[in-house]
Amino acid sequence: MTTAQAQEAAAPPAWMAGCWKLEGAEAGSAEQWMAPAAGQMMGMSRTLRRGKLAEFEFLQIRPNAQGKLDFIAQPQGRPPTAFGLKEQGSQSVLFENTGHDFPQRISYKREGLQMQARIEGLRNGQLRGIDFAFRKIACDGE
Repeated sequence: MTTAQAQEAAAPPAWMAGCWKLEGAEAGSAEQWMAPAAGQMMGMSRTLRRGKLAEFEFLQIRPNAQGKLDFIAQPQGRPPTAFGLKEQGSQSVLFENTGHDFPQRISYKREGLQMQARIEGLRNGQLRGIDFAFRKIACDGE
């Protein structure tokens, strides 16, 4: 594989860039992804309940030492956990870390102004999944 092919293979999913309102959640609950730069994307999410911050997460999509994309999650500011790229389509991406407690898989799929995210994996020996429906919105300050 040439360097150009390796860089193309590790291209982050630019279609995720922007601000995404979490459907069915309190106003202000959203996920935001910066456009790719230097081969990586940075993101963050927050969930509000009764006007208070209930959850937050720092996110990254970046090449690892082997040049493959990793999804890096830091919920509640905890130490980072990496999920390696398993599948990537033109408007979908799946990351996996089979050694993680829960989730083991994180996926995103975009259809127009809608984006679906899913976390899934085994919890207490049973397959569990949580779906998140997002709608693209203008970012604050635009």
